[in-house]
Amino acid sequence: MEKQSIPLPLILGSSSVYRRELLQRLRIPFETVSPEIDEAPLHGETPDATALRLAKTKASKIAITYPDALIIGADQVAVLNGVQLGKPLNHANAFQQLRFMQGKEVIFYTAISLLNSRSNHAQTRVIPFRIKFRQLSDQQIINYLNKEQPYHCAGSAKSEGLGIVLIERMTGDDPNALIGLPMIALVDMLTNEGIAVV
Repeated sequence: MEKQSIPLPLILGSSSVYRRELLQRLRIPFETVSPEIDEAPLHGETPDATALRLAKTKASKIAITYPDALIIGADQVAVLNGVQLGKPLNHANAFQQLRFMQGKEVIFYTAISLLNSRSNHAQTRVIPFRIKFRQLSDQQIINYLNKEQPYHCAGSAKSEGLGIVLIERMTGDDPNALIGLPMIALVDMLTNEGIAVV
């Protein structure tokens, strides 16, 4: 079966500029739509389950408005010693997060869902990525936050920017997953839907 270039419109269900920049690397047309959902974890839910549920929910919500599209939903949850670390949203929370994480290993679970809203066929994956953080002084954390202001990044660490100075070691299959969109998995999913990226 010969692949079509774009069989259905492609929609990125995210308001994240970082995810949009990652998807632009594939050089295929897409739209961006913000799903506007409650991202709070459910009681007793594991971090990877939270990320996967939210990725699927984002795609499903957008499918209501776009019933004939390929919709990408993604979400990321960071966890340290069983504690989920969300987006800090402000300086004080980010400072506490980074203080808590210093010298420790944090697992970032990034989930992706590609939903064909025409056929209702969904593909999902959760990609873990491990980050060992350096020991940092309070002043180093403050300096970083003042320069980077990563208040909309899970765990306050923007690895594609100045956040790399916080990191001692990274372990995982796809560094793009850490930024918020597992590109290796996404290319596989798009291929399964008949999109020839190259």
